Amino acid sequence: MAATSQTSAPSSRSKRRGRSRVVPLEKVPSRRLWMVFLVLSAGLIGLAGRMAWLQLVQTDALEARARRLQTQRTQPLGQRRPIVDRTGRLVAMDEKRFRLWAHPRYFNFPGDDPNHIRPQADVAERLSPLIAVPASRLEAELTQRPSGIRLAEGLDPETAARIRSLGISGLDLEAYPQRIYPQGSLFANVVGFLNDERVPQAGLEQSRDEELMRHEQARSMRRGADGTPLPDDLAPGVFYGDDLRLQLTLDGRLQELAVKALSQQVATWKAKKGAAIVMDVANGELLVLASTPTYDPNQYWRFHPGRFREWSVQDLYEPGSTFKPINLALALQEGAIGPDERVHDVGQLTIGGWPINNHDKRANGLVDFATVLQVSSNVGMVQAMRRLDDNVYWDWMNRLGIDRRPDTDLPGAVAGQLKSKTEFTTHPIEPATSAFGQGFSLTPLKLTQLHGVLANGGRLVSPHITRGFRSGEALAPAASPGGQQLLKPEVTRTVLSWMESVVDKGSGKGAKTPGYRIGGKTGTAQKALNGVYVPGALICSFVATLPIDDPRYVVLVVVDEPQGGNAYGSTVALPAAKSIIDGLLVIEKIPPSTTPAQPWIKKG
Repeated sequence: MAATSQTSAPSSRSKRRGRSRVVPLEKVPSRRLWMVFLVLSAGLIGLAGRMAWLQLVQTDALEARARRLQTQRTQPLGQRRPIVDRTGRLVAMDEKRFRLWAHPRYFNFPGDDPNHIRPQADVAERLSPLIAVPASRLEAELTQRPSGIRLAEGLDPETAARIRSLGISGLDLEAYPQRIYPQGSLFANVVGFLNDERVPQAGLEQSRDEELMRHEQARSMRRGADGTPLPDDLAPGVFYGDDLRLQLTLDGRLQELAVKALSQQVATWKAKKGAAIVMDVANGELLVLASTPTYDPNQYWRFHPGRFREWSVQDLYEPGSTFKPINLALALQEGAIGPDERVHDVGQLTIGGWPINNHDKRANGLVDFATVLQVSSNVGMVQAMRRLDDNVYWDWMNRLGIDRRPDTDLPGAVAGQLKSKTEFTTHPIEPATSAFGQGFSLTPLKLTQLHGVLANGGRLVSPHITRGFRSGEALAPAASPGGQQLLKPEVTRTVLSWMESVVDKGSGKGAKTPGYRIGGKTGTAQKALNGVYVPGALICSFVATLPIDDPRYVVLVVVDEPQGGNAYGSTVALPAAKSIIDGLLVIEKIPPSTTPAQPWIKKG
């Protein structure tokens, strides 16, 4: 068996070799080789020509196309600059927010087949806990149409990042800036607000709209294949960040205190509205500009549009007795009265056929001018101002700018109303009523400015609420003292001493503060509407200057239409002013007075 196997193997191999076919080689014709060579050469020449065309002729176009593909362009969001108070406290700012758009026709999860479209329920289930909307509601919204569905508005960056981390195709996040007012209603009357279309509607947002817009530019940055930014061809200043902030003169701490005190008095007396102002008499900076009722600019749509205006700079009223110190200063300036002179208060006068009475119809006899202010004598004021020529009196009222818009950066500030010179000088009742602050009108802001003239030695400063724009965290310094000199310093010192006597022993006793010399004047005036006095309607006010020995601030509180039989400047406005004064002394670290009261102020 073995022998048979050994002899059969060679035989099989011989048979296979015998069946092999040998193919003879034929010589390729040279003509064919030349044809192949020419075709290959033409191809190489064409390729070289194409490369030369691309490199030499189309270089610029191709380079530009490549740069476009590599370049990421970012459009500016249209952000606005922040607003801060005098201490750097944020009042208004832009925050990045996001809109969430859905395109159900493209719904796809990470790891899914690219052609697989996820049902709306799957997406709704994952989104629901992130945007705090029930999944059933989301699913219903997602079935409305195949694309362009707005699911959410005002998403914060953290929520937007969590949505991106889901990696769901068909969800799009659109960034936009949203104006935020961190202090709520505290500065609403000054700052104003933006509506949903970011159009300014009131306050500084409107009056300084262009200045508050950030100087942004579109950014174009080339990136490599791995996303790394390429440093070449960057526009100058492309990375510059506009960090300017508009700084106010207002102090948020004092503003908050003033709003609280004012609101309490308005509520107690069921008044229509109220305003409070604190002004630095050296440079006109306003530390407080508060009013009530007000509104929340973050939810402006919930409030009546009538609240969007600041009435302390836009509404006129007759100042009443708070104007008496200014009138006495005019008479002193012209030498019509002397510091030690007296007038005879008989309790009632008839001027041009019109009766004029003291508020209590009481005669006070022969009184000095300090007493005239203490008891707020209308008759005494008429007697004093009758010594001043009517033409000179009107000229001074005009010089004070009663009928002109004050020089201020406050939006919406209006001019007061003053009778014509002819009417004022030909009708005796006009200068008579003006003597005790009626028959003309002005704004609370204007009255504050005029009392600043008495406080700073006779200079008319411009009241303002902004210090300008500053970069980063830096704060702007206070403005330098200035203003037009109108009155003699000795005149203003005399009138201030009379105002001090009002707080010391007159209707302003409620403003007394141990250790501090404070001057003031109460006011309770009839309210006029369209030239007619409204029966029973009053405006109660109190104005203070402090400290008398070194005047730095004027404080004014005005309350419109308080209800009740005991509504006076001393009962309605003064308590709010006292709270503001107490806070001002602490916040501004005003030291106690070191000099005694003037000798002509009688203590008792």
